[in-house]
This record gives sequence, structure tokens and C-alpha cells, in this order.
Amino acid sequence: MCDFNNLSDEEKQHYHERLKAAAEAFGGTNYFLQLLEAVRAHKPHPLMAKHSEFRFELGTIKWNKVIFKDKFDLLLQERKQESKRGSILPATTDKGYKKVLNLVRTLAPVKFDIQPKNASDGEGFTITPFEKIDETTTRIDPIFDALFFCAIDTTKKVLAYTPKPA
Repeated sequence: MCDFNNLSDEEKQHYHERLKAAAEAFGGTNYFLQLLEAVRAHKPHPLMAKHSEFRFELGTIKWNKVIFKDKFDLLLQERKQESKRGSILPATTDKGYKKVLNLVRTLAPVKFDIQPKNASDGEGFTITPFEKIDETTTRIDPIFDALFFCAIDTTKKVLAYTPKPA
């Protein structure tokens, strides 16, 4: 999703709708963008938190499994290749296939619960790191990608997207 300009109009619309729904569930676009800024500013990366939790002034993100640095580094490396391949999984003949498959198997069951501090701001939302398309295609969930990795400007572009008139 981070290469938004290269997506088809249907994919852009799909990502816009999903991200807009997530932002509304967290209290609106501004609160959601503040969450992204807090995630980007935190060092080390929030995904490597020992207690599987990231708190900031407007809410929390909790998940059910610790993510170690080696898995995080592999995820960073492979997400850059995803747009070229169309899947986070490389070809089965590639040397690193088994490592990436183990990464996907390890992180796929992890659920991220994103909740605003005040219940009146929204009900929050839950995401998983991956979308399984078919047996050979697994992609990083666009909301997960926007939340933890994409540039904030790209996320703003997705949130502001309006489809071209036919």
C-alpha cells in the first residue's frame, strides 16, 4: 500500500475505505494521524515492545505475542519486496522462502487491538498483520502497513483519496 500511486483505481478505493473506517473507529482522521506520528517517533520500534503494548496520550495498541528483533528485521526486509512480487512470500525455489514462511506462520495469528483512550472517541479496531489471498499469495494488511511502516504523507494521501469520475 505504501506505493499508492502505482495501484489501480479499485485498489486505491479499497484501501481508502478500509483506512477511513479504521480512522473513524479510532476517533477520526486527526486522532489516527496522531497515532501514526507517535508510532514513528517511538524508539525502538513499538512492535518490539517487551510487553506487547504501545501506549500514547490518545490510546493504546496491544497485541498477543512478543515480536523479536530478528522477526521484525525480516518483516521490514520482505515488505520492501512485496510490491514487486505481489506477495510477501517469495517463490518456493528462493533461498529465503522457508524463513519468510516461518515469519508469516509466526505473525499471522497475532491480533492487534487498537483502542482510543476515551470510549466516546470510537470503538477502536482490531487487525492482523497479513491478508491471505490464496495458497501462494499473502500480503501485509494495508492498515497494519499504514500503522507501523508507511510514510505519514502516503497515509494522508490514501485518506484523502477521491475516485476519478467515470
